[in-house]
Amino acid sequence: MKVLAIAGSNSEASMNKHLVSYAASMFGEKAEIEVIDLNPFEMPIYKHERELAGGVPQEAKDFAAKIDGANLLLVSLAEHNGTYSTAFKNVFDWVSRIKDRTVWNEVPMLLMSTSPGGRGGAGVLEAAGKRFPFHGGNVVETFSLPFFNDNFDKAAGKISNEEKDSELREKIIKISAIETILEK
Repeated sequence: MKVLAIAGSNSEASMNKHLVSYAASMFGEKAEIEVIDLNPFEMPIYKHERELAGGVPQEAKDFAAKIDGANLLLVSLAEHNGTYSTAFKNVFDWVSRIKDRTVWNEVPMLLMSTSPGGRGGAGVLEAAGKRFPFHGGNVVETFSLPFFNDNFDKAAGKISNEEKDSELREKIIKISAIETILEK
């Protein structure tokens, strides 16, 4: 099983990258894990004229290829002003322009977010939960970690709040079982 863990941020100190990396680690040795952030996929801001002049950038095709090579997606989105970060939205927009594909290609997904505040990225989870299915998003579960700085131990690389850690573990087990069913 190949798990692609995507941090929907271009921040060098992304709390969502910490969260998605930890979630990916829960698969242990039973999966091939790749954790990525958006930095290698930085492209000019999408514009129709830019697409007409030069086509879809290679970075968008590379991002799509990573999705296509995965059996499971773990996607942890940064929330900026209640929705996706500009960096994520730009990658999403460019990938959506690749001919004859959906962005997420129906790969089962655990959609996550965290933030320093009490809503834990609820706005971006709501926006993505509504939008992704229109673009081939097969969102099986969602997970929100509020108060990142209080509930995540960066030095240990794990959730320190036992209740939230248990909740995430249960969701990892559920999404793993779906992939096992799909393999049969």
